[in-house]
Amino acid sequence: MTMQIAGRIVTPDGVVEDGHVTIDGALISSVGAGSPDGAERAAWVLPGFVDIHNHGGGGHTFTTGDPDSARAAAAFHLRHGTTTVLASLVSSPFALMRDATAAFLPLVREGVLGGVHYEGPYLSGARCGAQNPDFLRAPDTDELAALIALGEGAVRMMTIAPELPGALDAIKLLASHGVAAAVGHTDAPYDVTRAAAEAGATVATHLFNGMRPVHHREPGPVLALLDSPGVICEVVADGVHLHDGTLSFVAGAARGGYALVTDAMAAAGMPDGAYELGGLSVVVADRVARLAANGSIAGSTLTMDAALRQAVGAGIPVVDASRATSWTPARAVGLSGILGAITPGLRADLVLLSEDLQVTGVVRAGVFQ
Repeated sequence: MTMQIAGRIVTPDGVVEDGHVTIDGALISSVGAGSPDGAERAAWVLPGFVDIHNHGGGGHTFTTGDPDSARAAAAFHLRHGTTTVLASLVSSPFALMRDATAAFLPLVREGVLGGVHYEGPYLSGARCGAQNPDFLRAPDTDELAALIALGEGAVRMMTIAPELPGALDAIKLLASHGVAAAVGHTDAPYDVTRAAAEAGATVATHLFNGMRPVHHREPGPVLALLDSPGVICEVVADGVHLHDGTLSFVAGAARGGYALVTDAMAAAGMPDGAYELGGLSVVVADRVARLAANGSIAGSTLTMDAALRQAVGAGIPVVDASRATSWTPARAVGLSGILGAITPGLRADLVLLSEDLQVTGVVRAGVFQ
């Protein structure tokens, strides 16, 4: 089946004004100028959003390993333009990580999920944020190798604090299997963070958040990650995790590029109230999720379309913000040869937007959702 969608088409090279995308089956076949008769129209046509850090939404969670809940959470974010989402676990016992990986593997094969992200449990107790401290532990390469083997390619990323004993060996193991090693929830000094990048770490988990802050005599992880050309920096663009000025700074300073992520939890799209994350009680008020025990930020209620609008509102051009919601995160987790851009031969994942960047339609693998 062939169809065409017309509007301002955002490609890796810029914007095709009054252009169109031709879709043949599940793939993009061409991008050209003009608006053919019968084409579906939108003000903006962007690549489908790729969210590489997401714990749930719409009242559903990825963190328990329940496949029905995962399917529902992915469907919620799909309605907001996220055509590829990683199911992010939080720090958990090995048994839960193992069972969740096995449960999510069929969803990855089906295309409901883009893969699995382990945010922990190899994290710093001093910078654990909303991670359950009862489940934190030192890196175990045997445990990690077993999870990677079980995932059969579904494990796409793992967040690690590089100062922990054995962390650099774990990062090297991840890199050797094509799994993105992300630096996060860390109290590491500058030189240890640079060593992690040299060992193969390629992502910074929600930069600034869950990290030792910058100091002029000990720059810490933030500046080391920003200055590493091989590291893509995640940023949570919700106006809560980062000031818009910080977001704009990262957009200009990250040598390896930056990716917008949601870090969403089950409360995304839901009313304020009481929720749970990794066994910890969370209270959401005025869209902000915090641990009931100490007020630490506990994920977000963000969706990727809202993140795009926040970035544009912070002064980032639409083309650059689009790259940060699609191509760059796809590249971060090894999917850029399959999806993440409006380019012939890639999967036809598109989000249609109004002039004010509200979602008006979503296409995944050539099918309107």
